Amino acid sequence: MKIDLTSDKSVYNFCEPYIIAEIGANHNGEMDLARKMIDSAVACGSDAVKFQSWTPESLIAREEYDCNQKYDDSAKKHFGSLREMVERYYLREEQHEELCDYCNEKNVDFVSTPFSIKEVDLLMRFKVPYVKVASMDLNQLNLLRYVAQQGKPVLLSTGMGTLGEIEQAILTVESEGNTQIILLHCISIYPPQIEDIHLRNITMLQETFGYPVGFSDHTIGTSIPLASVALGACVIEKHFTTDKNLPGWDHEISADPDELTKICRESKNINHSLGNLRRIVTQAENKKKKKFRRSAVAIGDLKAGDIIQADDIAYKRPGTAISPDEEKYLIGRRLKKPKSTDDLFQWSDFE
Repeated sequence: MKIDLTSDKSVYNFCEPYIIAEIGANHNGEMDLARKMIDSAVACGSDAVKFQSWTPESLIAREEYDCNQKYDDSAKKHFGSLREMVERYYLREEQHEELCDYCNEKNVDFVSTPFSIKEVDLLMRFKVPYVKVASMDLNQLNLLRYVAQQGKPVLLSTGMGTLGEIEQAILTVESEGNTQIILLHCISIYPPQIEDIHLRNITMLQETFGYPVGFSDHTIGTSIPLASVALGACVIEKHFTTDKNLPGWDHEISADPDELTKICRESKNINHSLGNLRRIVTQAENKKKKKFRRSAVAIGDLKAGDIIQADDIAYKRPGTAISPDEEKYLIGRRLKKPKSTDDLFQWSDFE
């Protein structure tokens, strides 16, 4: 199945992957930093930059705020209380507009993850090409229905989800007449243990549900998202920062510009290298056969009339004469001309 993700980019299993630089809240509430990250993501080769659209009211209940009044800032991930961090990091409506306009100037797709129906409406105002639903909302069916009703492609992240929950989410979107669905295999741990990633779930999701499948990655480094391309991941979403040492929630597990550049470049190389299941010997390889393969040569001096035996033959480069797999046709033949050590045997040498 092929999904038109944007006006000029369609995705399907085993296509050249669409790369989303997930800035999320790594802008730390600073628009200068957000613009710097957009510039860097574009320079790395990303197709899209993604933010998160939530407010202090739409994401977290009072009880959770009350339980998280103070953090040890030794890891530079937190400061003050949870409410103070959410207040600083959430994107205001006017900041959405500013970032959308900036992405349009830079010719990169502006997208965001909404966490409520109000935020879906906000993103529709900015004509986002698709909507990404976070793993935490895989079972928030009212939100899924409303997202589906917008008629945009829907990226469903599957972290924490059972197969039954994934199926329920798909059926909910489909019930609104929207079959533009892309599943994202995801492990919602930051970062996950390597043995818990189960990349072959990409293949399982492809075969189980018949939709394109991508990978929303929370690992550190580049090897795992690049490996997902070999399994046909059509989208790679990777958290992104310009500096892993910046304070904030996700900088430490995010890709830096060098890593994102590698993902953008090498994912295309991996995809192009996959080819197809039909065995093909290229024209270039066929030319190499003459240099790399071997031909039958005389082990010692032989005279006309000698009958060739197996111990008269060795095989050496180049592969321009009688090949090793033709030995059975060579043994027992009578020479009509003498051969010296290391001479190549030719069929014309025999009676």
